Amino acid sequence: MNTLLWVVFPYAALTVFVVGHVWRWRSDQFGWTTRTTQLLERRWLRWGSPLFHLGAFAAIGGHAMGLLVPKAVTEFVGITEHLYHLMAVGAGSVAAVMLVVGLGLLIARRVLEPRINRTTTKSDKVLFAVLGFVVAMGVTATVVEQLFKGGYDYRETISVWFRGLFALNPDPLLMVDVPLVFQLHALSAFLLFAIWPFTRLVHVWSAPIAYLWRPYVVYRRRSTTPRRPMARR
Repeated sequence: MNTLLWVVFPYAALTVFVVGHVWRWRSDQFGWTTRTTQLLERRWLRWGSPLFHLGAFAAIGGHAMGLLVPKAVTEFVGITEHLYHLMAVGAGSVAAVMLVVGLGLLIARRVLEPRINRTTTKSDKVLFAVLGFVVAMGVTATVVEQLFKGGYDYRETISVWFRGLFALNPDPLLMVDVPLVFQLHALSAFLLFAIWPFTRLVHVWSAPIAYLWRPYVVYRRRSTTPRRPMARR
């Protein structure tokens, strides 16, 4: 079971993540979009979207540092475990608040606005459910384990296991004694990777870089006053 959860499932999810993106690009380039509904409703979106995206960027940066940078490296540059813990909890709490509020506003917008609700697809519902669970487990891990229980040093277990996946040498035993909330957070994150190519999340890879050198598009205002007919000679 440990091998299935912490070796087979992560590799299967990453495989679906890569192959799914290739399939989506080759078969559905027209659907490779956010399917934005900004024209239908802006009041909720004006607050929810910036909060969610800024919180997501902060959370991704924190996870990248915590999972990919070995503990020995931070200690070598003079960052003690206590200082790292304070930085991680402080920045993680701010990112968690932004994520929860932003995602809550976006979900409420989908549910309460009739026109937005009608544009919500089945893949959107699955995405919001999985994404909400990932965020909920991450926030619970930050609040319960890191604030109220004195902190859990995940860099000696989860981080080593995660880097082992990319080194093709994962050790599933490292995850056996990890607190349950961290286990659920990791498993749901890989589930999110697996469904990623089949949802609107593919827009992450479509930054409008070509706009930097694209020619200007000139728009002309259509005259609202009728033209006078030309007089006959």
